[in-house]
Amino acid sequence: MAIQLRGKPVVDRMAQDMGARIEVLRQEGVVPTLALVRVGARPDDLSYERTAVKRAESLGIAVKPYVLDEFAPQAALQATLQSINYDKTVHGCLMFRPLPSFIDEKAMCNTLAPAKDVDGISLASLASVFTDASDGFPPCTAAACVEMLDHYDVPLVGKHVVVVGRSLVVGKPVSMMLLRRNASVTICHSRTENLPAICREADIVICATGRARAYGAEFFSPGQTVLDVGINFDTHGKLCGDVNFDEVEPIVGAITPVPGGIGTVTTSVTMAHTVAAAEALLR
Repeated sequence: MAIQLRGKPVVDRMAQDMGARIEVLRQEGVVPTLALVRVGARPDDLSYERTAVKRAESLGIAVKPYVLDEFAPQAALQATLQSINYDKTVHGCLMFRPLPSFIDEKAMCNTLAPAKDVDGISLASLASVFTDASDGFPPCTAAACVEMLDHYDVPLVGKHVVVVGRSLVVGKPVSMMLLRRNASVTICHSRTENLPAICREADIVICATGRARAYGAEFFSPGQTVLDVGINFDTHGKLCGDVNFDEVEPIVGAITPVPGGIGTVTTSVTMAHTVAAAEALLR
C-alpha cells in the first residue's frame, strides 16, 4: 500500500511558521489582511470563502470581504480592485473566479497589483513564475504541490516529473517551479499520445486536468509519487480526484488523497502569501 501524503501535517507546519511571523508583524503594528472579492453567490465560492475565513481567523489574519451583486457591471469590480490596490491596510487579495460571462476576466485579473495578487492570477505574477523573478506570487494550487513535495522530503533534483495538465492555474506554473528546483519536467495533457506509457516512466506524476478518475492503474508504476490535484464529483455526487485512487493506491509508492490532500494545503498557501505580502511592507 502507498504512503498517503495528507495535507493536514503540511497545514500544521505552515501554521506554526506563520504564527511566529504574524506575531513579529503585530509587534510592528501590522495586521496581515486579506481581501476576498466575490461577485454573486455561487455555492462553490461561498464554500471556499467559509474555509478561507476560518483558516485566516485561526492564524490571526484579518479578512475584508468585498461582495458585489451578480449583475454588477465590470466598472464596479474594477473600481473595487483599484481601491484594494491603494488600501495600505490590505496586503493580499483573492478574487473568486470564474467571473460572470459579461465581465472581461483577464482584464480584471490584470487590474490587481502584483504585490497583492496572492493567487498569481495576473500576467505580471505569472511572468515572474516563468522568468524566475521574485516579484509577485505563484498560483496557490501550484505552490501547494511544491509545499507537499517539500514537506514529505520527496527528492526533486534530477528526477523526472510528468505534469498532466497545461492550465495557467496548475500545470504550466508548477512545471516552471519544479524546473527551478532542477527536476526534469514533461508537460502532457489529455490528448498526448502514449500518455500512459509516458506517465509510467516518471518518478513523480502530477495530475491536474479536472477529469474525474480519468487516470487508472495503466498510467502508473511501482514506487512513484502521485499528486492528485483534481477536485471533481463523480456520477454519484461523491468528491474525487483525477486519479482512480482505489486502482492506483496499491501500485505506487506515495499518493495524495482527495479530499484531504492538495486542496487542504492550497488555502494555507494563500495565507502564507498574504503574510509574505505584509512582511514586504516592512523591508
